Amino acid sequence: MARDLRGFLKILEDRGQLCRIKALVDPDLEIAEICNRMLQKGGPGLLFENVKGSDYPIAINLLGTEERVCWAMNMEKPQELETLGKKLGMLQQPKPPKKISQAVEFGKVLFDVVKAKPGRDFFPPCQQVVVEGDALDLNQIPMIRPYPGDAGKIITLGLVITKDCETGTPNVGVYRLQLQSRNTMTVHWLSVRGGARHLRKAAENGKKLEIAIALGVDPLIIMAAATPIPVDLSEWLFAGLYGGSGVKLNKCKTLDLEIPADSEFVLEGTITPGEMLPDGPFGDHMGYYGGLEDSPVIKFHCMTHRKDPIYLTTFSGRPPKEEAMMAIALNRIYTPILRQQVSEIVDFFLPMEALSYKAAVISIKKAYPGQARRAALAFWSALPQFTYTKFVIVVDDKINIRDPRQVVWAISSKVDPSRDVFILPNTPFDSLDFASEKIGLGGRMGIDATTKIPPETDHEWGAALESDADVAAMVDRRWGEYGLDDLNLGEVDPNLFGYDIQ
Repeated sequence: MARDLRGFLKILEDRGQLCRIKALVDPDLEIAEICNRMLQKGGPGLLFENVKGSDYPIAINLLGTEERVCWAMNMEKPQELETLGKKLGMLQQPKPPKKISQAVEFGKVLFDVVKAKPGRDFFPPCQQVVVEGDALDLNQIPMIRPYPGDAGKIITLGLVITKDCETGTPNVGVYRLQLQSRNTMTVHWLSVRGGARHLRKAAENGKKLEIAIALGVDPLIIMAAATPIPVDLSEWLFAGLYGGSGVKLNKCKTLDLEIPADSEFVLEGTITPGEMLPDGPFGDHMGYYGGLEDSPVIKFHCMTHRKDPIYLTTFSGRPPKEEAMMAIALNRIYTPILRQQVSEIVDFFLPMEALSYKAAVISIKKAYPGQARRAALAFWSALPQFTYTKFVIVVDDKINIRDPRQVVWAISSKVDPSRDVFILPNTPFDSLDFASEKIGLGGRMGIDATTKIPPETDHEWGAALESDADVAAMVDRRWGEYGLDDLNLGEVDPNLFGYDIQ
């Protein structure tokens, strides 16, 4: 298991999924353009070894496919992520075991929690080099500018670490930071995020907020920090549960905060409550430039890093992007937890093209009239991350929710818009969604694409077309006799059916 960035890079290289680029490249626009073309085609991770204006290489697109996200989490197949989700679900809502086997299973989960406890490294690699005071210049870090309309250079995959000044509880989040000067950056976080809550509490107590940024960490820790599951565990413990062993932590040089010992860079600073600077605009996950808004200013006074550090980055935008691949993996982790919250849900899917959270497809084993509407309403309130889901489509359990052709067929053949579509107006909404008439306030739509039963309909539903079972079995047996063994019918090219997917 790779427990740092370098170990993961080796895994990618050993599996033919890393491309080293030795040509001189510019972090301003050029690297993002190259990476975007790779993302569109599911290409390999990239390591730019010769970056204009910097002594340090840039790693990008390491999590650009679902397969590589699974590798980062010490798994081979996406289905394995559901096992992790079951484990987290048991911790979130533990139930008294009714059988010995259930007690044993829960005991194993508790043992995993013990193994996941963070460890210590007395000689942390992230502090091999220490830069303080006037020698600190953030321009030494090869930050990228992805789009021509972006306001400046950004950090996107940094772990932003803060602590509650009263309880000492840490928070680890992944927020965008904009370079403002050689020793200052602004941090862009929503008011509901942990870092923003810590800043408000620091302001109430008349204190500055200590803040550390860990760059170039084990991608597994990034996944843990990006998981908004309502379990009363720290992100460090999450990462340990994800990886099967504890994350090695160390104290910052100048702050009372802990950071991953194997980080490539660590930035140490403070936020003075009330000090703000304009942040943005930047390209965001919606596929547009976001707005300009005042954001908290971080003043950095210390930077530590490994010898010959590697800078890990990414950027947002219209899918596919790395954040979309991470969301697909998180979708699998959420599934068992969602089933625990809403028992009738068999499976659910957040399509990448719908920005990984704007539309959800849910399958249910329908048992009574009105159940699809109930499932949709329950979905919106099940977990905080589904608050901003605009569209929920509910289908029968026999529909493959990950096949858009089957979902479109279900909508087209089972939905009467006057009966099966319902809208909730004026609900709290994503401030980045420009489609809303009023920013921060928008509607939601539920679509019941299940087979209707009385009293939802007063007429018989036609029987579904299916092959004769005996004839189908005979054709299976005789397939070779037809001379069709050499045909590969496993992979379907959607362009054969009128699509235009490049």
